[in-house]
Amino acid sequence: MTPENRAAYWQANLRLVFGCMIVWFLCSYGFGVLLVDELNAIRIGGFKLGFWFAQQGSIYVFVILIFFYAWRMNSLDQKHDVHED
Repeated sequence: MTPENRAAYWQANLRLVFGCMIVWFLCSYGFGVLLVDELNAIRIGGFKLGFWFAQQGSIYVFVILIFFYAWRMNSLDQKHDVHED
């Protein structure tokens, strides 16, 4: 692996991690704490949306982010030819 390819791979990895962390922060802290009053005006299945994000929504988003990260890293590994066969 050339130093340029290694640097590009690392930059792409950091961008992916940073993006996932932003989404996770918005869903867990933003929707569950900061915007809870605004989201509580919306009801889904009889529950207030702010309460749902604080209790379950952020966990679901986190699990989805795990699978998204694994999928994107596999494609990133293929692109930079560092995949495991």
